[in-house]
Parts: sequence; structure tokens; C-alpha cells
Amino acid sequence: MDDIAAEMNDATVGQLKAIIERIERLEEEKKSLAEDVRDVYAEAKANGFDTKVLRHLVALRKQDIDERKEHGEILDLYLSALGMVI
Repeated sequence: MDDIAAEMNDATVGQLKAIIERIERLEEEKKSLAEDVRDVYAEAKANGFDTKVLRHLVALRKQDIDERKEHGEILDLYLSALGMVI
């Protein structure tokens, strides 16, 4: 292990350190954002919204409209096959 460290020049070590520090900062930001999202869902729940449905809506909005339609049609087909038509 010391051989590898000895082979790395100062510039490479500096670059490695900078990369690791950037990753650590981004991981902290990601953690903070996840906490913010949890807070928003908690607020929504406190205001009477169903958070499970909200999460589903967020996922649906990420999908392409054609993909969403296709999934809806397949879901309808499966529900019909199981006698669960609404």
C-alpha cells in the first residue's frame, strides 16, 4: 500500500483528495435534501394529504406521457383480468 502512495505524485494526491471532498459535500447535500423532502411530506400529511398517493403522483410526473399511458392500459388490463374493474 505504501508503494502505491509513494508512486502518486503530489498533484495526483491533491486531485484524489479534491474528488473525495467533493463527493463528501455532495453526500451531505443529498442528506439535507432528503430531510427537506421528508419535511414536505410530513407537512402534506399534517394538512390531510395521503403521502403514499403523493409519492405515486411524483413518480408518475417523472414518466413520459406515452409510458404513463402504456402503464395505465396494462394496469387496467390486469385489473380487468382479476375482476377488479372499478
